[in-house]
Order: sequence, then C-alpha cells, then structure tokens
Amino acid sequence: MNYLTKKKFSTPINRSEVAQNWRQRGYSCELFTDPPGREWNNFVHRTNELVTVVEGVLEMTIQGQSFVVEPGDEAFIPRDAVHSVKNVHSATTRWLYGYD
Repeated sequence: MNYLTKKKFSTPINRSEVAQNWRQRGYSCELFTDPPGREWNNFVHRTNELVTVVEGVLEMTIQGQSFVVEPGDEAFIPRDAVHSVKNVHSATTRWLYGYD
C-alpha cells in the first residue's frame, strides 16, 4: 500500500487550506509540535489518520514500511495499522494530523 503522497500541498503550508481539504474528506485537522528526537512508537488507532508536515522532517513507519515526511507531503495511516513517528529534524517539527 502507498502510505505517502509527496508534495500533496504547496509550501509554505497554509493550515486553513489543509483543514478545508481534510474536512471535505471527512477528517479533523489539529497541530502537533515535537522537539528534536521525539519518538512516538507502536501506536494503533481505531480510525484512519492523515499527517502533513508544516515545518521540519518526520520519519514514519507504518506496518513496517519506513519513509521520510517533509513539508507538503501527506501520509495516510489506515485504522488499526501499527505506526511510529520520529522527529528527525535538528529543530522543532510542526505537523498537522487528523482523524476520520
């Protein structure tokens, strides 16, 4: 399965545009901020999730598949999929996430 769409949104990211796009697709849109090196490992949600990086770089692993998510990219995490997120940027990473 393809979990990553490169350059889904133009940069710099306009949060309102992302939120409107996601709302039309049935998703919420919230902002999260991670310091350098922060990791969230082996999470599972009962809903689908979307992630878009606003600033910085994330490394994501979904069902054992790893990739880098940069500003403008959109990652799709299917419901019940084991996933991890790590801020691999040298500074704070800000990212949007939403659930359906």
